[in-house]
Amino acid sequence: DSDLADELAVELEKITAQVSQMSMQALLSGPNDSKDAFLAIHSGAGGTESQDWALMLERMYLRWAEENHYQVEVIDRSEGEEAGIKSVTLCMRGDNAYGYLRSEQGVHRLVRISPFDAQSRRHTSFAKVELWPDVQEAASQIDIPEKDIRMEVFRASGAGGQHVQKNSTAVRIIHIPSGLVIQCQNERSQAQNRERAMQILKARLLDLERQRKEAELAALKGENMDANFGSQIRSYVLNPYQLVKDLRTNHETGNSSAVLDGRLNDFMHAFLQMKVAENSTAEQK
Repeated sequence: DSDLADELAVELEKITAQVSQMSMQALLSGPNDSKDAFLAIHSGAGGTESQDWALMLERMYLRWAEENHYQVEVIDRSEGEEAGIKSVTLCMRGDNAYGYLRSEQGVHRLVRISPFDAQSRRHTSFAKVELWPDVQEAASQIDIPEKDIRMEVFRASGAGGQHVQKNSTAVRIIHIPSGLVIQCQNERSQAQNRERAMQILKARLLDLERQRKEAELAALKGENMDANFGSQIRSYVLNPYQLVKDLRTNHETGNSSAVLDGRLNDFMHAFLQMKVAENSTAEQK
């Protein structure tokens, strides 16, 4: 009997693991969920304070990537004047990178005692996270007329080292019709940076088109679509108490330091579950 019980326990464990894996895969059913992702962080208004917050978010995503075995390529990074960063664009590579990171797109709000305030007052800072899938196959089909883009070159900046070159290898591409600006300073040569920036521009244009179609569809269904990036999605309070709360799923934790150390999977899972529930409700209608 005890042998049978042991066998059943082992079988049950196997089945449970399979079900959990299947349910995770079922949550990642979007057309681009399996793709690599571009993630951009922009500091909000408020100078040094929000630039430091943008740097904290960058560290959070780098820790998350490391913990979950994703490769990260820094495409472009703009340092703050005194501390922190104005913006950074990262490419995250690995299984379902875009699917998991979908939960991160929007405005992140920080409340803390400012390390930059001589009177140690509490400050609120904002930073915006943008995300789009790396859709190289589809993007290669897009043809962008030369007249629609303006290219500027500048010297790559950064914390010294052999990557920072004397000549202007960094590239900024401005897409005139959409107003999109893409910078790339990661590659060795100007030509490589231009090619990479064009790839990213195409992926962004495809993503804008997808958003436009989704908004049209939502309008037809009479749904109220909040602007993807205009809305605050998560609040990180470090003082007078510790709490990280997602305002869409209501998932929260008092362990804010673990979250800022990259422990984001619970927030991602809650978001994916919410999306699946929304989709099944929409299908029933």
